[in-house]
Amino acid sequence: MTVNPDFVSPCGLYCGVCAIHIAHRDNNEKFKERLVGLYQGGVAGKGILPNTENLTTDDMHCQGCLSNDLFMHCKQCEIRDCTQEKGIEGCHECDDFPCTYIDNFSMTVGKKVILRCVPYRRKHGTQKWVEDEEARYFCPECDNKVFRGVVKCNQCKTKLDLD
Repeated sequence: MTVNPDFVSPCGLYCGVCAIHIAHRDNNEKFKERLVGLYQGGVAGKGILPNTENLTTDDMHCQGCLSNDLFMHCKQCEIRDCTQEKGIEGCHECDDFPCTYIDNFSMTVGKKVILRCVPYRRKHGTQKWVEDEEARYFCPECDNKVFRGVVKCNQCKTKLDLD
């Protein structure tokens, strides 16, 4: 498997299974609308991100954490800034993991995945981590490709807990 280097996020949230990236890649306006609501806190008050009051579907684009086309939340990511300042590829190389940036991460699912992925990447390496993240996000009932944070398969409606 060829790894897109722009998807190898420092924090452990592999960008290839990110809902923002997938919605943009597929030009899925309905999905983008749902994501705007989610990131603004429209789903039972969960997932509120800073500075998202004026977020629109036009803002739902990203080509990966290490690309030049970032989602607004990724542009202000303290974790990415920290790893760049330290001159390391990611949190898997940091002796301070988990740190206050992880402890204060604004998305519950993201924090859960970071805490799972960083030790895994540290132990197994980047290639294996990426391969396993790509393989993880499929519905076990219908084999539909899904995204990180999904709670129900959009094809067969099976409840999912893949993170």
